[in-house]
Amino acid sequence: MGPWSFAASIVNVVVGATIFRLPAALAASAGLYAPLAILVCAVIMVSIAICFGEAGSRVPTSGGPYGYVEEAFGPLAGFIAGVLLWFCNVLACGGIIAALADVVVSVAPPAIAGAVRVGVIVGVIGGIALVNIAGVARGARLINGGTLLKLIPLALFLVLGAGAVHLANFTQSVTTDTAGLGRALILAVFAFTGMETSLCAGGEVTQPARTIPRGLAIAMLFVAFLYGTIQLVAQGILGTALPQSTVPLADAMARISPALSLLMLVGAAVSMLSWAASDILGSPRILFAMARDGFLPRALGRVNARTHTPYVAILAHAAVGIALALTGSFAELAVLSTLTVAPLYMGGCAAAWQLAARRVALAGEPLNFRWLKAAAAIGGAGMLALIGMASKAEIIGLAAILAASVALYLLQRRLSWGSA
Repeated sequence: MGPWSFAASIVNVVVGATIFRLPAALAASAGLYAPLAILVCAVIMVSIAICFGEAGSRVPTSGGPYGYVEEAFGPLAGFIAGVLLWFCNVLACGGIIAALADVVVSVAPPAIAGAVRVGVIVGVIGGIALVNIAGVARGARLINGGTLLKLIPLALFLVLGAGAVHLANFTQSVTTDTAGLGRALILAVFAFTGMETSLCAGGEVTQPARTIPRGLAIAMLFVAFLYGTIQLVAQGILGTALPQSTVPLADAMARISPALSLLMLVGAAVSMLSWAASDILGSPRILFAMARDGFLPRALGRVNARTHTPYVAILAHAAVGIALALTGSFAELAVLSTLTVAPLYMGGCAAAWQLAARRVALAGEPLNFRWLKAAAAIGGAGMLALIGMASKAEIIGLAAILAASVALYLLQRRLSWGSA
């Protein structure tokens, strides 16, 4: 891949379902300062992406951060990275499907809203899980079908919405404080996550020393511009109503035409379905890989005799995702997902630094990014600050996940789950 195709692969992964819900959540937390949170987040995430690209070019592995954190710091650190990666993904799955249920409920009769929400959550996650158990090719086709469709309504929103913006709507409608700005930053980071998926193949692109930095710059600048302009247009159309909206892009387009509102709802649903299909295709493989390596019970490593898919891991991931979606909201689960991925990103930054210092290069010439130390420092400090902005209960929950990961690692060593 060259810079443009590499950038396109990153944009495809990063720009997904979250943007259809994000403007309202950001406005509720930071008001008119929401675009600033997007800009700050873009700087931090570009720095982290550089570190992931450096580490991926030195230790190219299908395990992604699970692989190169283990290479840099040993099996315990790798195990914790794998647990954090899966936990982040399943929390995101719950949050995205909860947001999808909100979209459907917004057009359902109020009398049956509760039943519709449960039906959507169970039906979507369960249905996608069954498709993936039936074969990886079917799961991949489900993803490909929604890839292009999700960008069309966003482009229409910007083009048509720009003419409906009113400057009088740019008024501060919420009280902002440090906690609110911190929550906005956390939500913005959640919207930028996913770039590590493409960067795991950093050692396989054409001229990685040039392609990766240029591709990253193109992708992240585009994503920051897209998110920032969508936020501004939504604010300019909805004004003080934006923080209370559960379907902000649809509500904004409804001011122009009811048909456009329906288009946004359909676009949001397609994008969320596409994202969920991608998650349920990939995330259970983390459980499968860790079970295969002896880190988790062997049952999670079982495969279907006919389709060769890790059906137990898929069912386990789907069950947890359903439980989270039923009990949490999009904003709550997005914050928890971001906090869970923060230590993983910090580990990736540190691993890149360590692997470069040790001159590890398992597949030819690595990236050798000139300002790697600065990127690692910015990325690590940004994630540490993000954790510090969380509530006390959320920080305690993150510490509990880390402690449970260590305990689980020690337990598997005693029980020898991976032995024959």
